Amino acid sequence: MWIYGSDMDGESMKNVILQLVMAFVGSLGFAMLFRLRRALWISASLGGVFCWGGYLLVMYFSDGQIFTSGLAAAALAAVYAELLAARKRAPVPLFLIPSVVPLIPGSTLYYTMSAAVQGNTEEVSHYGSLTLQYALSIAGGICIVWTLLSIFRRYYVLQTNFDQVTANEVNSNK
Repeated sequence: MWIYGSDMDGESMKNVILQLVMAFVGSLGFAMLFRLRRALWISASLGGVFCWGGYLLVMYFSDGQIFTSGLAAAALAAVYAELLAARKRAPVPLFLIPSVVPLIPGSTLYYTMSAAVQGNTEEVSHYGSLTLQYALSIAGGICIVWTLLSIFRRYYVLQTNFDQVTANEVNSNK
């Protein structure tokens, strides 16, 4: 499979395209579930495509590192959601939630619970670790972007206020 380091062939390319289409459909489903306005459906769903595409790309270049791939993809989704929210004048979560839907570790969580019910501690440990890596990478990527944006906004507001105060002082001295 392409995402685990082998060369890209026709079958792998079909697989990647199918995954991106399914990311779009899954994100669209959540956009509908959360009752986004129809005008925002495509934009919110494209976030899922970008997020999953980023995940696959980083997965390829990081030799299958789940945490790194999830962190980068979640950060990409957070940046996309912030930019789109500013452009469409809508709240960020409207775009962030559908964008990160493809990253949700549904299969590993299922296998963790299934192994727990069966009493297979080795599989619980393995799949539980993968689920935790996915979850922490999603949260970490979003938190990193929001923290950096918060710092940037605070600096920008302070700089803007300083410039206004300085301009007012110059004008009052004339």
